[in-house]
Amino acid sequence: MKRIFERIIEFALIVCGTITTLVILLMVIFLFKEGTGFFRNSMVEKGYALCVQEENPVDELTSAQIKQIFDYEIENWNELGGNNEAITPFRLEEIFNRYPEEEWGENYELLPGKLEEIINETPGIIAFLPVQYLPKAKILHDEHLLPDDFFAGSEWIPTATPAPQFGLLPLLMGTLWVSFFAILIALPLGLGVAIYLSELAGARMRQFLKPAIELLAGIPSVVYGFFGLVVLVPLLQKSLHLPVGETALAGSLILAVMALPTIITLAEDAMRNTPQAIREASLGLGANHWQTIYRVVIPYSISGISAAVVLGIGRAIGETMAVLMVTGNAAVIPHSLFDPVRTIPATIAAELGEAPAGGAHYQALFLLGCILFIITMLISITAEFISKRQPNGLG
Repeated sequence: MKRIFERIIEFALIVCGTITTLVILLMVIFLFKEGTGFFRNSMVEKGYALCVQEENPVDELTSAQIKQIFDYEIENWNELGGNNEAITPFRLEEIFNRYPEEEWGENYELLPGKLEEIINETPGIIAFLPVQYLPKAKILHDEHLLPDDFFAGSEWIPTATPAPQFGLLPLLMGTLWVSFFAILIALPLGLGVAIYLSELAGARMRQFLKPAIELLAGIPSVVYGFFGLVVLVPLLQKSLHLPVGETALAGSLILAVMALPTIITLAEDAMRNTPQAIREASLGLGANHWQTIYRVVIPYSISGISAAVVLGIGRAIGETMAVLMVTGNAAVIPHSLFDPVRTIPATIAAELGEAPAGGAHYQALFLLGCILFIITMLISITAEFISKRQPNGLG
């Protein structure tokens, strides 16, 4: 009977493990399926096309060039390999200023003819028009979005028309800036507290501080974000005389506090696992307490300390709500810690609910999820590799 019960438990564990693995695998497949579908979308907004005069030699434009044209940053066709002729952007709503509504036809059947007249009469025109009303005119090739548009793009403006901009660089740089400086702040503080708890603090002090520090990890991130928004952001703005307090620095400070429990707990556990015989041998050879700490304990536990740092980085990179609330949520490439930024997780959280399912914006957010998944996976693999390294001698 006992043997049958053990077999049942074993079978249940196998089923649970298999189901969990399949669910995770299916989630990853779904993530990458939706993300890679981004590159099957066209540069121009779905359901629209760009028309020019037949004699215009330009056949195609990049997504960035289309935006620059309609933002009046590129004003002559010779900048795009065409004739020396001024560019005249045209949108459908401008037809209200040219013809009264009764001339369009009862069901707008005369609208394509009117649009054709406008295109033929307007030198250097480029018209952004709905597909159902396309006139007889030259239509620019509508290429699919290219990897360069995403990975090398410097603007994230998913609502821009006629060509939405899905540049990864502002979001990636914002994520790296905030995470890097957060670890730069948290690492010395976390390591210092870990050394104190492991080597210097008395038993009663350790019993009080260790649970208090671990309790910080259980505080919801939105609480950290609210604290940062109400207390830290105004403090930074006033003390540093900044135009706004929602900056990369505010995000770094909040993430540093959030990463501290992970770094302190894992590093302290690693140092506490240093065999007492090694400590006594060091002291027996004439080393004092501090020499034993930095020449024996830290080198022996360096693998655990490194794993703590890497996992702290992973916590910082993957954080969403706290960063969204205190960094200004501006999708621009930062040039200093005092600039507003937006991170990849914050972008996904802020925009996924508003993106039309199956559209380019929706799939671009899934592609951001793929990037974040790859980054965190590499961090987790690095932490696993480091934590399994055995001490290979003392410095």
